[in-house]
Amino acid sequence: MLNPATASHRWRFFRAGGFDQVKLETGADLVNLDQLDPKLWVALACPTTGLEFDPKTLALIDTDKDGRIRAPELIAAARWAGSMLKDPDLLVRGGDSIPLSAIDDSTPEGRRLVASARQILINLGRKDAAAISLADASDANRIFADTTFNGDGVIIAESAADEATRALINDIAACLGTVPDRSGKPGIDQARANAFFAECAALGGWRKLAEADAGTILPAGPGTAAAAAAVRAIRGKVDDYFGRCRLAAFDPRTTALLNRGEEDYLAVAAKDLSFTAAEVAGFPLAWIVVGQPLPLQGTINPAHAAAVAELRISAVKPLLGDKTELIEADWVALQARLDAFERWNAGKAGEVVERLGIQRVREILASKARETVDGLIAKDKALEPEAASIANVEKIVRFVRDLHTLCINFVNFRNFYGGGHPAVFQCGTLYLDQRSCSLCLIVEDSARHATMAGLAGAYLAYCDCVRKGTGEKMSILAVFSQGDDDNLMVGRNGIFFDRKGLDYDATITRIVSNPIGVRQAFWLPYKKFVRMVEEIVSKRAAVAEPATAKAAEPRKIDVGTVAALGVAFGSIATFLGLLIGHLIGIVTYGPLAILGLIIGVMALISGPSMILAYIKLHKRNLGPILDANGWAVNAKAKINVPFGAALTGIAKLPAGSDRDLIDPFAEKKSPWPKLAVFALALYLVYVLLNHLGFVYQWTNGRMGIQKRTEARNGAQNAASPAAVAAAPAATNAPPGKGSP
Repeated sequence: MLNPATASHRWRFFRAGGFDQVKLETGADLVNLDQLDPKLWVALACPTTGLEFDPKTLALIDTDKDGRIRAPELIAAARWAGSMLKDPDLLVRGGDSIPLSAIDDSTPEGRRLVASARQILINLGRKDAAAISLADASDANRIFADTTFNGDGVIIAESAADEATRALINDIAACLGTVPDRSGKPGIDQARANAFFAECAALGGWRKLAEADAGTILPAGPGTAAAAAAVRAIRGKVDDYFGRCRLAAFDPRTTALLNRGEEDYLAVAAKDLSFTAAEVAGFPLAWIVVGQPLPLQGTINPAHAAAVAELRISAVKPLLGDKTELIEADWVALQARLDAFERWNAGKAGEVVERLGIQRVREILASKARETVDGLIAKDKALEPEAASIANVEKIVRFVRDLHTLCINFVNFRNFYGGGHPAVFQCGTLYLDQRSCSLCLIVEDSARHATMAGLAGAYLAYCDCVRKGTGEKMSILAVFSQGDDDNLMVGRNGIFFDRKGLDYDATITRIVSNPIGVRQAFWLPYKKFVRMVEEIVSKRAAVAEPATAKAAEPRKIDVGTVAALGVAFGSIATFLGLLIGHLIGIVTYGPLAILGLIIGVMALISGPSMILAYIKLHKRNLGPILDANGWAVNAKAKINVPFGAALTGIAKLPAGSDRDLIDPFAEKKSPWPKLAVFALALYLVYVLLNHLGFVYQWTNGRMGIQKRTEARNGAQNAASPAAVAAAPAATNAPPGKGSP
């Protein structure tokens, strides 16, 4: 990348996801990507798999074929595409076809590109067409269907000018396999041709060694190979026979043992024997008798009779004469006659072309076959620039259609945050628990993926998806960003629709739990408490055992335990007394104080959970989720609460729908809760009016309390000087006088 300090292009930015993203609205924006500071790119790399994007286009951009698209490769693709067009804005407008007049023919490469595009159209029978489409450019089989030389270095039988060369190409293909050329027909390349002629030379040289010393290496002439094979097949059993005979000669007492015992034959005789009597293959080749030669016919172990007969016909007869038995010295001499052949045969070469026969191989070596094949391959290779230009036609059409789309999912995340079209990493929509999750990604290993993705701070559900009809399978990750998690658990089933509209049965296999919303966080402590109680009850029920008839033995009372229990109960009683005292004190301030107390307690319980949820929800980040999939996200791509609500849809009745509120199976509701709420509301209204003095005023003092300001004024009047002066007189007056 170039140093951003040298940038001359004027960039425009928009803000989404909590950070500034570059606008890519013109062809000049794409062509000058090398001038954009790498720190301002949203991503610096992405994989070529797991994306809703044409894999062929990704393969063209991935020039090093490592399965990843990196920023320099995207820059190179944009610069090349821009250089091939008269108006780079065509890259932004898109489309799956290009007018031939839009290709810049002012450069040699551009002129070749136009010529190749016209040649493709001519090959397709559309020479007068003014534009070329992706379907036209990508159908290589049709483009090169009638060509024998197409620049790929692969020649086919039709490339040959004579029958002999065609036969040679077919021989090479038969021995070393084929490779398809651009027309789709099977052919051979330079590597196969070189290997073929090397094998021919090796086979010819190897056979010459035998012919130069035929008397030693081929003692049985053309039948030497068969003789050696016959000896090789039975060598182990013959050596075993003569070894047993030598042991019997050393100690005749072992003869019975060397011939196997009666019990061994009884075990075999108890079975159904096959015609070849394979059950006795481990027995001696013939009956062991001291000094007796090996019979080559007659009393032979039936499991090896055929091999001994082959030994007699193919090896003994041509090399030792027509013998019916073999002494050990003959056996040693027979092997010695074949030693030279075995050494020569061990160095065998050219087996790949041996199927052609030595005569055909020598015929090829004696001719100018190699020069002919090499010449045809060189002739085809000479057309490589023209053929590469034809391939570049497909490349430029693909870049016009796809390059801008990749950039607005790589350099910026306009598709993801724009809401008009899903991002390339969004693989479809999961429907589960009356919700639709549009942020779904394909994953390969959920356990490994969850390790990194869990840092995103989002609620993640991993699902296995299967299409029962076809057996297609995939694993996905779905982000739940609205609602609650009460009904989300491993094993729940839903339906997943991919971007093509195909539906899969989806089952949750793993969950990474994080807050979904602040409202859910409010009730979370209470739900956890209920869950804890349920678990405790379940565990107690599981470990409880039926009472036995035997009474439990009384335990001795420990004084220390009694003292500890006394202290504990005393502390609890003191705490409860203080708590009740405070509550009584609060009650004296009226119901509003009690209501405030309830709200305060709930705030203390739910407040921390809500604060943590609020912090986490405002830190949700797409980066770890994509990084776990092989991306290199370069920004804090936030998923805030409003945007998260857009990614997960909640079930809503359609506008204008009629709704029947009568549920025939609804539980019968008691009127008392409503009456209690109504009574409480009336009481609170009464308390408020009484506090303001309206009840006292409206009832002329018969009910309620006097408004504090009026009571204060009355008290002041009672304390005036006149009242104070009148007080003693009234006090000293005789009874019955001075009274009103």
